[in-house]
Amino acid sequence: MNTLRQFGHFITGSLRLIVRAKAPHQRLAAGGVLYYLWVGLLSLAVVVGLVTYIRQLQEGLITTSMRDQVSWAFYIGNFTFLVGVAAAAVLLVIPAYVYHWKPIKEVVILGELLAISALVMCGLFVTVDIGHPERAWHLIPLIGRLNLPRSLLAWDVIVLNGYLALNLIIVTYLLFTLYRGKQPRTRIFTPLVLLSIPAAIGIHTVTAFLYNGIPARPFWNSAILAPRFIASAFCSGPAVLLILMQLLRRFTHFHIPNEAIWKIAELMAYAMAVNLFLLGAEVFKEYYSNTEHLIHMRYMFTGINGQTAIVPYMWISVFCSIAAFILFLIPATRRNVVTLNLGCLLIWAGVYIEKGMGLVIPGLTPDTLGEIYEYFPSRSEILISIGIFSVGFLLFTFMIRVATPIMLGQFRAEPPSKL
Repeated sequence: MNTLRQFGHFITGSLRLIVRAKAPHQRLAAGGVLYYLWVGLLSLAVVVGLVTYIRQLQEGLITTSMRDQVSWAFYIGNFTFLVGVAAAAVLLVIPAYVYHWKPIKEVVILGELLAISALVMCGLFVTVDIGHPERAWHLIPLIGRLNLPRSLLAWDVIVLNGYLALNLIIVTYLLFTLYRGKQPRTRIFTPLVLLSIPAAIGIHTVTAFLYNGIPARPFWNSAILAPRFIASAFCSGPAVLLILMQLLRRFTHFHIPNEAIWKIAELMAYAMAVNLFLLGAEVFKEYYSNTEHLIHMRYMFTGINGQTAIVPYMWISVFCSIAAFILFLIPATRRNVVTLNLGCLLIWAGVYIEKGMGLVIPGLTPDTLGEIYEYFPSRSEILISIGIFSVGFLLFTFMIRVATPIMLGQFRAEPPSKL
């Protein structure tokens, strides 16, 4: 009973931290003002995105640039990218709990919180991509039917929601235990964290299977698509984490050692090396074989008959990825604040373009009848996507607002009164 009462106080105290002008862990007096400005800006973007989505619901997907030829586009590209961001938490878990590398254990919680935010955004992007989201009840067990084990979409629903539930359990247990002034029990906490390693790899593997399991789309029908997804995920997610860790170190009392940041950057260099190698293997296979399936990669890198809408973006993606790999490979540049953050931005841009325009659009262009429809996201799609990203940023901001003082020991349960 006392535990339930403490959990209630934990929830109400967390809500007070979220709405308070200045949290106890902030270094700067202006922290409250900056916090409210940030939350206000994100809230405005959410409202704009919601209004735009209501219009999409009323008028249909015709408000987007998607057509029969390109039926998966900007929304699904963002979904695929964010699945990789969600899987990135495993990059922190492996050295922390498998190899017992101490400097990184304090920041594993950031990866788990980022995974939760990314998975929420994944669900929202799928919701806005379908024309009748109210029919999602078909996915509810016992009420609807998932069509297991034949449907890959059903498997994706299970692994993504399972990974979300696992991260919520890990984060809630860890933070509530620390809130009570105790340490998490190893026999409970460690198995859950270790389970998140195959779960993280699983969510991106099943997502890759959604693509390469379609034989009518030869651009996606590749056995190395899943390894490419995982390698790129180990680049993009940690790039976000590195910048967040530096911001937390700057504006709070959260101590994040340089060794942790440098180690993550080093691991990202190895992941990007694998990602670039696999991309090169795909390019070699297509151009050396020179079959009719080469047309999809030609559209991506050189264009077809003057139709070059995505060609500049693809070369920008390749340049960003190579430049970031070089910056992170050299110890001097990955330990320099300027070049480290530049590398993070380059990796994020390179993988974001590769997972969006570089994966979805070429796979659908030309279509199965040979028609080329040059897709570019509409204003409606962009505004809705900004709104969804703002929801994720808001959620992450609120969770960090609560987690940081708990990790610093500044938000604790009151000791029981003695009568």
